Amino acid sequence: MALVGLMESLMTAKLVDDITDTHSSKTRESIGQGIANIVTGFFGGMGGCAMIGQTMINVKVSGARTRLSTFLAGSFLMVLCIVFGPVVSDIPMAALVAVMVMVSFATFDWHSVAPKTLKRMPAGEIAVMVITVACVVATDNLAIGVVVGSITAMVIFAKRVAHLANVTAVTDPDGSSVVYSVTGELFFASSNDLVGQFNYATDPDKVVIDLSAAHIWDASSVAALDAIETKYAQRGKTVEIIGLNKPSARIHEKLSGELTGSH
Repeated sequence: MALVGLMESLMTAKLVDDITDTHSSKTRESIGQGIANIVTGFFGGMGGCAMIGQTMINVKVSGARTRLSTFLAGSFLMVLCIVFGPVVSDIPMAALVAVMVMVSFATFDWHSVAPKTLKRMPAGEIAVMVITVACVVATDNLAIGVVVGSITAMVIFAKRVAHLANVTAVTDPDGSSVVYSVTGELFFASSNDLVGQFNYATDPDKVVIDLSAAHIWDASSVAALDAIETKYAQRGKTVEIIGLNKPSARIHEKLSGELTGSH
């Protein structure tokens, strides 16, 4: 429930930022929502999150632009529940369903599912959308659809980024050293192929690995660089790693030499 609530609140905040051309703190929104849900639980209340349908109507139809609109919307809702609860309970459910259908119709971005738009979208993003909707419909559980869709998106992203890491070698004219330029994102999916892109047997005694155009994201990349240095050291050759940006240098300095045991 917390996952679905955070996802909906963050998506709602992003939509409002785009419509109003403003910026909001998503971290503060998440912290405030979490504290409010914890406190309301001690009073027998239900957990809640941003209401994307009501928000879109509030912003688009009513022209809301400040925090006062949010406060008033919540205040009026509280008054309806506490003061006019018996009256509201007499409203036929069919009427409320009709209202929600119209809210959903007005909130939905129909342009996103237009054939012209779908033709231009990457196949991976269409797959994420279809899988998420299918899981929600099949399980009647929005949380399951969100989790499965998020995992699918992460897998597709990792597969796409893994192929962006390239290695090019430039040997000095005198043949005394070779410089390997590594470009792209180095993480568990791309670092597996990194070790096999070096010529350990034929390279000169001095090897320079330039990571100016690369970024180290995890321990797998550091382990791959350690494995490369070890293979060259076994052949009596030295390796110098240059061009690390600050985050990459920090993780490399912290983990280098600590990921492989002695054999």
